[in-house]
Amino acid sequence: MRNPLLALFCGALASVLFAGAAHAAPAFPRTLTNNPIYKTGKLGLEECAEQPIQRQDLDGARVYLEFMLDCLDESWAPHVRAAGFTFVKPKFEVIAKPGKKTACGAFPAGAQALYCTKDKKITFLLDPSILEEPTDLFLMEVIAHEYGHHIQQLTGVLKVVDRTKGKSRARVMAESRRVELQAECLSGAFIGRIWHSLGRRDFDFRYIVKVAQSGFDYASHGKAVNIAWWLKRGFDAESPSACNTWSASKAKVA
Repeated sequence: MRNPLLALFCGALASVLFAGAAHAAPAFPRTLTNNPIYKTGKLGLEECAEQPIQRQDLDGARVYLEFMLDCLDESWAPHVRAAGFTFVKPKFEVIAKPGKKTACGAFPAGAQALYCTKDKKITFLLDPSILEEPTDLFLMEVIAHEYGHHIQQLTGVLKVVDRTKGKSRARVMAESRRVELQAECLSGAFIGRIWHSLGRRDFDFRYIVKVAQSGFDYASHGKAVNIAWWLKRGFDAESPSACNTWSASKAKVA
């Protein structure tokens, strides 16, 4: 059984540096708490065809991800524009092993995918181990999560969070959790919106929620129970309106 959290461990804040020792009370700007993207309604795209993947078929997995990115582009572009932002597609690269140089440094061991804010690029590690269960939602959930970071970048969220000057490590970690849990919710919103077009069993989604719940707690990504909660919250809403982690209680972003 794989834990999706392990694949998300190096998501948005690839270029964040811990700085300062200030301990100001958390106060988030409107870009985070009242972003226009929250008011754009349900995602428009309701149909997305999954490409078939066989066990250990890395080339098939690459094609699957490319088709899924097309769906993500079509789904999110109108919402980004409706919120008053400029939409651009993310760059995308598949690599065979960790250590590959990216604009945000070397691709770290233990990560499955990385979104780099410096060049708006998703780098995805494809190795045989991730295709042991090629029919589960692992690939879809991870690519949709990383795309969630791209939406955060386009809508100004990451630009605010990346300003780490004067922030304590605790503050940076608290913001990182809200970023990662929001990306998880945005992933769920996309999956939920296209769900009925996939021809899948309800068990398939319940399975990744259950796996997330049984995963690990991380200071940078949140408790496993909260990761699962935000994933399902986005799935049920099919909309970014459910994903305002910046106004959520501390308990839901711990």
